[in-house]
Amino acid sequence: MKKGHQRTDVIEIDMGEIIRVLLHNAFLIVLVGILAAFITVMGTKVLVVPEYQSTTKMIILTKQDVSTITNADLQASSSLTKDYIELVKSRTVIEGVITDLSLDMSYEGLLSKLQIDTPEETRIIEISVSDESPNRAAQIADTVRQSASEHIQQVMNTEAVNVVDKANIPASPYKPNIKKNAVLGGAAGAFLCIVFICAIFLADDTIKNTEDVEKYLNLSVLGNIPSENKRSKKNKKTKWKHSKNKHMKRQAV
Repeated sequence: MKKGHQRTDVIEIDMGEIIRVLLHNAFLIVLVGILAAFITVMGTKVLVVPEYQSTTKMIILTKQDVSTITNADLQASSSLTKDYIELVKSRTVIEGVITDLSLDMSYEGLLSKLQIDTPEETRIIEISVSDESPNRAAQIADTVRQSASEHIQQVMNTEAVNVVDKANIPASPYKPNIKKNAVLGGAAGAFLCIVFICAIFLADDTIKNTEDVEKYLNLSVLGNIPSENKRSKKNKKTKWKHSKNKHMKRQAV
């Protein structure tokens, strides 16, 4: 084959040739990547509805009077953080928020909008809400925090659930990440273009010059026969020179 030859049923591929082909088509690869990135950005803006994320934070203590808090109280609060997270996601809290705000969604629907995190080695609980409306996202987040505070105090007999941060009204969308999508789309387009170029290169088994004959067929070339196009061009060039010389001789006479 042109791009690889078979020895003991193993096809050897010249990586140097593949690299040269890719470098030769570098402009095409970059162009396809840019085009794919542009299409991805346009598709994201048209098809994907932007969502905003608002975050509120609260801290839960075992005693309301901070001056009397001991190390044992702090350790107890930290170890119970996972329990508090489950209480935040409980039906009592979530369905209470749906009722208070008259939201047209189910328990599962609102729960899918929530993201609850606890920074490592802290007793702070972060409640984040994603929604198509930045104002509604902030309203839901604050309402979840308030409802969860009441529920935690009732269930866990906790005296202090303090607000660290109220929910913010986000100014820019949380998702989709247009820059990230553009990079991924461009990379995917360039990669597919590279695969296509390599596939065409490897599928081409034609012999194009004497070097290919010696390299892939292990045969020596004794001579070259010019192609029809080359002979035609050569004949035209010879006729033109002959006509020019003839014309110059007539002028001399």
